[in-house]
Amino acid sequence: MKSKLLSIALVLMLLIAGLMQISAVVHDRQTYRQIAIQGVAQSLAGAQTLTGPLIHMSCTEEWDLKLDKEVRAERREFLMVAAPALLSVKGTSQLEPRARGLHATQVFSLKAQLVAQWTDTEALKPTALHAGSRMNCGQPLLMMAVSDARGIRHASVRIGEQTLPLKPGTFFGSYPRGVHAPLPPALARAMPLEAQFELELVGTESISVVPLGGDTRMHLSSNWPHPSFGGQFLPVERKITDDGFEATWRVSALASTAQQDVTQKDGARGKGVCPPAGGGGARGSCLEAFSVTFVDPANTYALSDRATKYGLLFIGLTFLAVGLFEFMKALRVHPIQYFLVGAAMSMFFLLLVSLSEHMRFDAAYAIASSSCVLLLTYYASYMLGGWARGLPFGLGIAVLYGMLFVLLQIEQTALLVGAVALFAVLAAIMMLTRRIDWYARFRQTEPAVGAAA
Repeated sequence: MKSKLLSIALVLMLLIAGLMQISAVVHDRQTYRQIAIQGVAQSLAGAQTLTGPLIHMSCTEEWDLKLDKEVRAERREFLMVAAPALLSVKGTSQLEPRARGLHATQVFSLKAQLVAQWTDTEALKPTALHAGSRMNCGQPLLMMAVSDARGIRHASVRIGEQTLPLKPGTFFGSYPRGVHAPLPPALARAMPLEAQFELELVGTESISVVPLGGDTRMHLSSNWPHPSFGGQFLPVERKITDDGFEATWRVSALASTAQQDVTQKDGARGKGVCPPAGGGGARGSCLEAFSVTFVDPANTYALSDRATKYGLLFIGLTFLAVGLFEFMKALRVHPIQYFLVGAAMSMFFLLLVSLSEHMRFDAAYAIASSSCVLLLTYYASYMLGGWARGLPFGLGIAVLYGMLFVLLQIEQTALLVGAVALFAVLAAIMMLTRRIDWYARFRQTEPAVGAAA
């Protein structure tokens, strides 16, 4: 008996090594998928962040500095920035898959209308810091920055009835990617000022908007039914259906430091978008924003990786079932037979990964699990001495695979369902073995094994 238990322990160690190798394969495939997604982003455009619109103006101040008998000319350069009092964004995004080899990612096409209103341009009036200095300012520029300018498909801006010609770049510190339009003096002095942007932008993974207005409002709709809302501000209203989602944000400058971070003197040095709260980003080193990430629920490698983590539990439960049949029915199951049963259970996970690369995950799961259930039922009918024992064994394996599929679909409550299921299995085993005299059974088993030897 002891030698058999040691042999089964060795079999378990070998199967654990096999499961680790299968898990490594899943991780490798995940890496290849991420490389393919990055390749699409590098060829097309990555995640997009909208910063603006803003009006900025470059100025210089020159003055004479007297040092003893010498007069030296001094000069300073600075940037004047005016953020809109009201910023309204309305956008629609359509997503479509782009594949590279076996791996596909979702690419979005955003069509947005941005309306920015300035009640005054006091922020663009320079103040001299030195008496008798000479002030010189350039033409005001109306700009809109994006994180990846390769994604710009169309952009236009209109003030009143006048359409301004847009030029590439922003000339705004570390936010150089985007578009700008020089403001004619007559428009720059006209208050209130309203600029209407039309923007068509493509990218991958996510869209973020920096709330630069005194009052920023955004409404976004999409045909993607799996959004993940992030950033520092969640939508005040949202509706998610099988056909897509709609979300609305409203953010005041009183609740956000984004406007100050961009318009202050050192804000033009550039800051990235802050990660979600608790994401580990240093406060003050990034821009607050609200964002939408287009989550791909069909990430078969993530589901396969989660399934593989249950592999040892499944093999352990299967071995327990075989051991109970062997012990209660006075059967003799060789350790090699245990190994073959465990190998079939392990092969399920490899089949699942390979099949899911070519079809939907649920179809791949159905084929892989059905194949393993049929194989184990057929083999168990001979291993356990008849179809009357093989069929219940196969039915139990089918229930295990069904339970695993449910656990993969309900990620939020997987721990609860798994714990309840394991408790039910333990209770069933205890009920089935409640009348067994274990000492008597072991005394009967050891002489029988010795006589057979």
